[in-house]
Amino acid sequence: MQQAGKQVVIPSNPTRKLLRNYDRDLYKARHLIENFFARLKQYRAIATRYDKTACNFLGAIHLAAAIIWLN
Repeated sequence: MQQAGKQVVIPSNPTRKLLRNYDRDLYKARHLIENFFARLKQYRAIATRYDKTACNFLGAIHLAAAIIWLN
């Protein structure tokens, strides 16, 4: 995987004989982003994409993101 220019982000299973190294800071950032998208999908209008135009949909995402950020 390293030869292809990819970086390991997820830690290996602790019961593996040979543990692989990973970047802890990058894993924390990835975890935060995944949690944000999970919270964003809790808003029904965004999960089902009620808005027809991309502009209105982006506005709904900005509004939901601001609400998540303030809480």
